[in-house]
Amino acid sequence: MKYLLLLALLAGLFFVLGVRRGRPGEPEARRSPPPAPPAPPQAMLRCAECGMHLPADEALPGRGGVFCGATHRASFEARQGQA
Repeated sequence: MKYLLLLALLAGLFFVLGVRRGRPGEPEARRSPPPAPPAPPQAMLRCAECGMHLPADEALPGRGGVFCGATHRASFEARQGQA
């Protein structure tokens, strides 16, 4: 019975502290800042060599299109130079 009373007191204490923490009138310094807005969507581009789609800011431009990496750009440009 002692343990049940102790458990009830602890639960009440956590409840009171939890309610106090969420009050709208608390000082600004104690509130957490609002979450940052999500990044705007980007255009997805297709690698001219392998066809993988990647964000525009990660694409490498080259002769004949955009590429996912320097090796794909080099192999594509080498094949285009042979033809």
